[in-house]
Amino acid sequence: MHSPLGEQLPQLQAEYAAQQAKGLKLDLTRGKPAPEQLSLSDALMELPGLVPHVSDEGFDIRNYGGGEGLIELRRIFGELYGIPPTQLLALANASLQLMHDALMFAYVFGVPGGEKPWGKEEKLKFICPVPGYDRHFAITEALGFELIPVPMHDDGPDADMIAELVANDSAIKGMWIVPTYSNPSGATTSLEVARKLVSMPTAAPDFRIFWDDAYALHPLTENPPASLPILELAAEAGNPDRVFFFASTSKITYAGSGVAFFAASPANLAWLKQRMAVQTIGPDKINQLRHALHLKNPDGVRAHMAKHRDILAPKFAAMDRVLTQRLGDYPEVATWTKPEGGYFISLDVLPGTAARVVELAKGAGVALTPAGSTWPYGKDPNDSNIRLAPSMATVPQVEASADILATCILLAAAKTSGS
Repeated sequence: MHSPLGEQLPQLQAEYAAQQAKGLKLDLTRGKPAPEQLSLSDALMELPGLVPHVSDEGFDIRNYGGGEGLIELRRIFGELYGIPPTQLLALANASLQLMHDALMFAYVFGVPGGEKPWGKEEKLKFICPVPGYDRHFAITEALGFELIPVPMHDDGPDADMIAELVANDSAIKGMWIVPTYSNPSGATTSLEVARKLVSMPTAAPDFRIFWDDAYALHPLTENPPASLPILELAAEAGNPDRVFFFASTSKITYAGSGVAFFAASPANLAWLKQRMAVQTIGPDKINQLRHALHLKNPDGVRAHMAKHRDILAPKFAAMDRVLTQRLGDYPEVATWTKPEGGYFISLDVLPGTAARVVELAKGAGVALTPAGSTWPYGKDPNDSNIRLAPSMATVPQVEASADILATCILLAAAKTSGS
């Protein structure tokens, strides 16, 4: 039985001062691949080499054109994502840019099934599962959408709450979702929840689900779930145009030098291609060929991702181990997720202390994502959630960071209980 935290305040203050004296500089702010992970794809630097310049579809990949992307790569990732290659586009390097462009195109021109461009609507709203991805929220915030937070559960976003909201408000034009190993909780959306989302009645006829399957191929365990066939589910529900699917190789090969994917119904694909034809005369097909040659086939991708898992899993295990050792007896002040994939851990601390924990951690040399980042507008109403990203650190650095973090959590809670 531990003594009340208020009584431990002097001891915790001394422990924090000792950690400060170490002068550490550790960073858990963003889910970037570690150098060892990037090195797994260094063969890309030597590819494509002396290979035929004609794609399987019969065009010279060195030239303009090929706006849908190389079929060789679309076949590989179509199988992995459960999407027919004819419905999958391989485009530029960043899925975030594709999401931004899709929203901009909807804002300026509207989407299939809509009566007018979104930007001409009197009011715009977007559903944001929380805790969620700050860059998603930033795109819709920048375009003036009102962001509506909805709880993210272990089986995905609260579909019943979403269904009630969208059934009665035509200003709600869409929603964000990271369906597999979500950012930051690691939750994976269930088939039941997915079916509800694609079948629910919506007041807006042009409602869109921005289905960002960024981490579908990033398991931390050996038996990961298959990607949900979300386009097929939407078509079965009679709403084939409801889903925009996004993914990329950014954390599979080189971050910033990969390939982004977009998938959708035939009507949505025709819409996007029409808009992008004004923007570009085709993607970087040489880079796409590099990826196809390097990854080879779906099993090659799976084997490649198993190497990523071998690098990442010990870091997540180290974070959980140290937090459990330090905080396991204090469930009232801290709980955290134990994801089976992805890049993040969602940490909940005593309400009203998250910002203080981040500030204390910074003072001891550990940089954390700002408190509130996992909520729309950067404002967590409970000031309780913190996103942890252990991927860039080494295992010893993760352990040191977790130890300091635990001290900061206890210290903030002790000061709160003692005040």
